[in-house]
Amino acid sequence: MSKTTLRKRISLVATTALFAGMLSFAATPVAHAAAGDANIDVTDGTDNGSLFVATAASTGTSGAVHSATDLASLSGDAAALSKGLLVKDSSSGTAQTATMLAGGVLSLYAPVTTTSAMTASGGTFSAGQQAGGNGSASTSNVTYSSDNKTVLFTGLTAASPIAALYTAPTTPGTYTVGLYVGNGVGTVPTLSAPKVTLAGQVTITVVAASAGGSYSAAYSACNTSTVIATATGVDSTSSRDNGQQWYINFDLDDAYDVSLGSGNIVATATNGALLEFGTSTATSGAGTASTKVEYGSSQLRSVRIDQGTAGAPVTTTVTISFDGTVVCTKTVTIKGEVASLEIGDLLTGDLSSANGSTLSNRDATTRTGQFGYFTAKDSAGNIVDQDHNGTVAQDAATLTPLVTALTLVLGTTDSTADNNYRGTIAWTCGATASTAQMKFDFTNTTSGKVVKSPAFAARCANDPYTYTASWDKASYVQGELAKLTVKFLDSKGNPSNSLNPGASVITAPMMTLVSTTGSATAILKADGTVEYTYAVGLSTGLTAGTYTSTVDFSALTAVAATVATPTYKVGTGITSVTNEDVLKSIVALIASINKQIQALQKLILKR
Repeated sequence: MSKTTLRKRISLVATTALFAGMLSFAATPVAHAAAGDANIDVTDGTDNGSLFVATAASTGTSGAVHSATDLASLSGDAAALSKGLLVKDSSSGTAQTATMLAGGVLSLYAPVTTTSAMTASGGTFSAGQQAGGNGSASTSNVTYSSDNKTVLFTGLTAASPIAALYTAPTTPGTYTVGLYVGNGVGTVPTLSAPKVTLAGQVTITVVAASAGGSYSAAYSACNTSTVIATATGVDSTSSRDNGQQWYINFDLDDAYDVSLGSGNIVATATNGALLEFGTSTATSGAGTASTKVEYGSSQLRSVRIDQGTAGAPVTTTVTISFDGTVVCTKTVTIKGEVASLEIGDLLTGDLSSANGSTLSNRDATTRTGQFGYFTAKDSAGNIVDQDHNGTVAQDAATLTPLVTALTLVLGTTDSTADNNYRGTIAWTCGATASTAQMKFDFTNTTSGKVVKSPAFAARCANDPYTYTASWDKASYVQGELAKLTVKFLDSKGNPSNSLNPGASVITAPMMTLVSTTGSATAILKADGTVEYTYAVGLSTGLTAGTYTSTVDFSALTAVAATVATPTYKVGTGITSVTNEDVLKSIVALIASINKQIQALQKLILKR
């Protein structure tokens, strides 16, 4: 059965009733069977609205029309057989498709209530019959056109099934077979004019040889996933941590979107990863080898992938083949346990404070204690999800009377996208400015292995009190980027802590602020500085000259600080040339030419 049928087929119960010698058919037809499946009962069709193809395959030399008993009593349609049918879609109305071999035979049948005709653009009809009285089938009211491309069924006034064999042309191509019925107001098909009301139609692709039975990438699906599931063909974008598994879900069809069935399946993995076969509906255990071989179904399958060595990261390429044909190649990574820690983006804490929530929104999360970050990596350098792999604790031996405690929060995938897996660090400061070299330990849950962090500077200082400001260059050319650095000191002259220094007004003539740093959100670096980036020039250009900028943090200048006024030069980068410069160049050129003439005259006289 094709994937289309598997995914779309609905299950309806056909009903057959006999009232006063009349047959009654279903109001809406069920989904049509696929090539090779059992036939759909004629009673599952809609009167004057369904055309069925026998999907049961003939093992003889030709197809077979319904038996007389089946057609008349509707006891079943199993006797109807088609020869050479390769593919049949799931519809039974006027937009059907099928693929068959050249010269093959389709057994067709339909429920009708009036004079009807089957007509084809190519190929011929034979063996036409319709339900008769007394449990028999009648051929007396069945006639054919001279070229046998039309078969006509007459004398029908009540619900009755009709049937015929259709033999396809021996020339490959696309052909149509249509079922036409009377229009209900007196006009019915005839041999010379069979096309009245279209009730059903099959567009048939006739091929010289079957493309079935061989793997088709277009109709198959294979994808990585973190869970077993029906293959979608779309790889997962997730990551897998130490001890977790990857799955490759696959489902294989041929060029007609028909299941390949069972065959020899081989899966191999590089770098020692372990494999195990399973299905898309049942979890399999971990494998024991990097190569797995079985004879089994190609449908709704999965391959489980595990680390070859517990705790060790692995990047592996898994190749799956079916009956010798490679059908899927995927590369996945399973991270290992934590092997190293990296510290970064440190700030300076406030005196006599634990700083637990002072900057809780520094990375747009609600995590407390963000005066520093730490990242955990496995032995291959992959960033590891800390929360799912272990615990952290301060190294008590590195604590001092002035830096008395660490607050550590593990990073998880619940953090914002830009900060996934980053843990946060805060520390408790005493009443005196100081710097301590701190460490902490990460303990892997699975193995118990302890990883020590590198030493990092946990610095404490008082609030911003005074400041200075400076530009990174003395002069700039239009289009350059200029950096303004403001350095804050506490009341003791130490670089201040990282708390916001308050509102500011900064003016910089001939400059345009391009950085996102603003006084309302300014977080000072560990050395008490904050940096602003400007583009040299305005939208209207600039005027070359020397300018003075002003930097005023009003909350500080109101107490002890003074407004900073660093100066700078700006220019267009274009050097002007005066008339005097031009005259000097002309004189120099004439002198050079005269020297060359004199040298040439001396050379001529010598000869």
